[in-house]
Amino acid sequence: MAGLPDLQGKTILQVAPELSAGGVERTVLEVTEAIVEAGGRALLASKGGRLEREFARLGGELIRMDAKSRNPVTIKLNEGRLRQVIREQTVSLVHARSRAPAWSAWAAAKAEGVPFVTTYHGAYSGTSGLKRAYNSVMAKGDLVIANSQWIAAHIREVHGTDPARIVTIPRGVDLSVFDPAAVPPADVERVRALWGLAGDPRLILLLPGRLTRWKGQGLALDALALLPPEERAGLVLVLAGDAQGRDAYVTELQQQITRLGLTGAAQVSQHITSADMPAAYLAAGLVLAPSIRPEAFGRVAAEASAMERPVIVSDHGGARETVVEYETGTRAEPGSAPALAGALRAILSLGPDARAAMGREGRAHVARHFSKRGLQAATLSVYKRLLE
Repeated sequence: MAGLPDLQGKTILQVAPELSAGGVERTVLEVTEAIVEAGGRALLASKGGRLEREFARLGGELIRMDAKSRNPVTIKLNEGRLRQVIREQTVSLVHARSRAPAWSAWAAAKAEGVPFVTTYHGAYSGTSGLKRAYNSVMAKGDLVIANSQWIAAHIREVHGTDPARIVTIPRGVDLSVFDPAAVPPADVERVRALWGLAGDPRLILLLPGRLTRWKGQGLALDALALLPPEERAGLVLVLAGDAQGRDAYVTELQQQITRLGLTGAAQVSQHITSADMPAAYLAAGLVLAPSIRPEAFGRVAAEASAMERPVIVSDHGGARETVVEYETGTRAEPGSAPALAGALRAILSLGPDARAAMGREGRAHVARHFSKRGLQAATLSVYKRLLE
């Protein structure tokens, strides 16, 4: 329990839409691990998903409900269900991580008189009065956790939240997992083989993440096509991620590869499991995260830096906090293929030794500011503050 506040005898109920893949889900798991280690009981109200087994292994208890639905009737029914859970399980505190289930959780916690915490995971889209009202639930926590300084400023500006109620806790990276020394070379070769690049001497540019337009896969292809042919010949771009049903977008990317003459120089790859992510970063020489929209934090940049890989990100949102310009990577104008191509040329021109030094500084930066242990201790300190 070293470094964690004591939660003996306390039951914490987290509420999240599902347990699939993403930053919200990963943080649910990390906080669950900390709650159990600190002597508490960790419950989760959620629809469930592919990470259920890992959640259970960490000691979490799943309360299955349709926490993903935005249907007002379902939200109201969930409120009643959560009130029952709070009473029957003697819940000490409720922590909501997404808007639809947060409305149910806020009403239930308020009715039952238990502390309510929210984590504001992203700058939600929509500026209409109705949309802003829907988003506002994420600022209703007794304490509101922002996962970057940029999100903290967004909460103050959009919702007028008292800064004293906002606690900035960046997402964390497990430095024992994302550690170059902990990954067997055979795992790296296996990932390269999965991509069809075993023995390929070209430098791999990796863009991992959900296959969705705002993550910038199409932008990366446009940028690669702008490089001179002689520079492009030594590179291969891997777009690795889960389509999550966006098959039309995958087809669009494949057609774009053909149209730009990038066949063999770029590919759309299958989803990388969380267990294989460290090896995937090591298989690459450079990692890209060129999101079109601002990311609240940007886990890819932090994980890649922890694996000692230089990173190119879009120059907005939380990425400005995770990447130090020309020390751990570089930043490019959001949405600009020429700017991204220029950033690529700049990093590639440094040579392998300078890129390796940049990677080492990236790991040191993550260790100082974005460790999983730091997130766990800070989150449990928020709980302790309200419970006392």
